[in-house]
Amino acid sequence: MSMPPSPSAVGGSGCPVTGATTTGAPTALYGPGIDGDMLPGLYEQLRSAHGPVAPVDIAPGISAWLVIGHRELLDLTREEQDFSHDPRRWSLLREGRVPADSPLLPMVGWRPALLFTDGQQHRRMRTAVSHALADINGHELRRSVRDTAEGLIASFAATGEADLVAQYARLLPMQVITQLLGVDQQTGRALVEAIAATVSATAASAEASKKMAGILLRLIDEKRRRPGDDITSALLHHSAQLTDEEVLHNLVVMFVAGNQTTVNWIATSLRILLCDPAFRSSLTGGHLSVDDALDLVLWRFPPTQNFPARYATRDMTFGGQDIRAGDMLILGLAAANADPRILPADGRPVVGNRSHVAFSAGPHTCPAQDPARLITRTAIDTIRHRLPDLELAVPESELEWIKSPWSRGLASLPVRFTEPQPRIPVTSTN
Repeated sequence: MSMPPSPSAVGGSGCPVTGATTTGAPTALYGPGIDGDMLPGLYEQLRSAHGPVAPVDIAPGISAWLVIGHRELLDLTREEQDFSHDPRRWSLLREGRVPADSPLLPMVGWRPALLFTDGQQHRRMRTAVSHALADINGHELRRSVRDTAEGLIASFAATGEADLVAQYARLLPMQVITQLLGVDQQTGRALVEAIAATVSATAASAEASKKMAGILLRLIDEKRRRPGDDITSALLHHSAQLTDEEVLHNLVVMFVAGNQTTVNWIATSLRILLCDPAFRSSLTGGHLSVDDALDLVLWRFPPTQNFPARYATRDMTFGGQDIRAGDMLILGLAAANADPRILPADGRPVVGNRSHVAFSAGPHTCPAQDPARLITRTAIDTIRHRLPDLELAVPESELEWIKSPWSRGLASLPVRFTEPQPRIPVTSTN
């Protein structure tokens, strides 16, 4: 009996603004109407129409499966024999059906990095990356984050108003992470801009990818000649003996994961503090720790909405859908967190529960989540103490989201406040 066509072979007829689809047709997960505000509703439409695995278009003529069930996403991330990370298995790519200038390729095209490998190769690279991250001194990182946060707050404190995305959340991780990589701030800004353009899936992505590679290759050459106490040097001199090319591409993966995810985590946490009185009261009154609050954000508003990709290694039935070898499957992290099958009856995550998939799961769970948490916790803690009367400067309904199906991020977060409080002692961690 022949199988129905996989989404790789079907043209999409979904509406990129409303998410409306005809039965079985892929829903467009791209377009000007796709942003963080409308995505939760779209996921529930997909769940209702298709179950835990839904057909989507991620670009014109390029379809995939979006895995939105929590149990199915865990299977997807844990069963490497069925779901590979290697995009060279992608049938559309092998068949020449992805344009060479597709803005998706800088994001999903194969690189010699842990994100695109399986088995022994993945373990070799992950060992080097994990050791480099584990060598980060937590006390020094906290001090660096606090000092950076204090400097950013000082830059706008006299005005009584700020955009906490542009002037705080977007700058703080970049400055801290570039220090960890051993990059100066000017080079770091250029690197952030290049990486942001690379993953934006636009016509500028390919050129930005080349610029990003050039910056990192110069850094690698410098650290080979003059190693320092930084992540780049740690990768270059690890016993796994990564090549310069492998170091380059693993730095890209680490920077993308560490920077934009942390930007969104900080900005979203601040938005909740400003817009949810019960949340703010629970945190201020000590009913929630900062870490409890950060986990609730990861449950309800994970910084990364959807993450590419896995590739089926064989024909199978998965989540009620007929999947063919070479099909692309997208990790629907936000939708899986909202799966009603794993949430309490009231739909709210349990405090202290870290079974969310905001950082993925399985062998490829994000290795940078601990430093990302420390950076985010310290950023939130610092601004809460320094600017305790922060309030939103516009109605919540007027907040704008970045137009992206991959990342849930605010475009801006305008606030006002009075004179900052004295700086808190550097030993404070809560």
